[in-house]
Amino acid sequence: MFDKLLDKLKNGTYITLETTPGHSPVFSPIIDKIQMLELDKYVDAFSTTDNPLAKLKYNALFAAKMLQERFNKPVLATMSMRDRNKIALQSDLLGANEVDIRAILALTGDPATISDQPHTKGVFESDSSMLLDIISCFNSGINYAGKPLAQKPKEIFPFAVVNAYAKNPKILQKKMQKKIKHGACGIITQPVYDLENAKRLIELKEAANKECCSEHREAELILGIFPITKLRTAQFLAAHVPGINVPNNWLESLRNANEKGAEEEYKVGFELSKKLFDDIKAFHPKIHLMTANQFQIAKDILI
Repeated sequence: MFDKLLDKLKNGTYITLETTPGHSPVFSPIIDKIQMLELDKYVDAFSTTDNPLAKLKYNALFAAKMLQERFNKPVLATMSMRDRNKIALQSDLLGANEVDIRAILALTGDPATISDQPHTKGVFESDSSMLLDIISCFNSGINYAGKPLAQKPKEIFPFAVVNAYAKNPKILQKKMQKKIKHGACGIITQPVYDLENAKRLIELKEAANKECCSEHREAELILGIFPITKLRTAQFLAAHVPGINVPNNWLESLRNANEKGAEEEYKVGFELSKKLFDDIKAFHPKIHLMTANQFQIAKDILI
């Protein structure tokens, strides 16, 4: 399953769909919605988020297991450094390995100060590089302290993230190089909103792979896409989310549509998002689609 996914990532069309577990003890309604829309027919894999924005959600590893069992497709399970020390990280990886959750998206995590849980403290023993290093150790049959494990784990496939935009592109290249040097086989970007930005990121990834030389496995770049169907969403992303660049023409088009009503606003936003998806897929068919569980939008974008 995972070898096939890695082959598609390197040589073919690779589309993943993000799912966000809810503030609930049940994940099955999300799975049922995906099945009802037959979204599994349009994607190569799914992902599960790990308490994004430090808000309490259903566990990403359990959600990944349920998705994988229902659809027989690999799932990238996110793990955040915010909530676990190196003991907990390794323990979770050992348990996940036996049930075949072996694609791991390593994140540092959003700050605990924005959590919905009072007086929450972040763990943050390190950034996501530590988790990538732990995975490298496991793939060699040892734990992070260098002690051999009783049995070598099945291979784990590590993924990482990077911003989609920076005023100084060299900063992004250095961040990509760091992820590659720590073993990432795939690097997922924050959402991109124009082709030139996407092409620049691909060039930076290629340069980062060259800088890391032959002693490191080359990483593939997966472009993040988050459809925008409301002006306020575009304005929020443009003004408050670092590492994302929403072009002025998107803002202007959505502003004009907003003045004509909600239906026109949605129509214009969807058309911009759909065109972006199709254009990027035509020249770089390695995409991570994020829709905040708005799965009908996901299907409309994918078909």
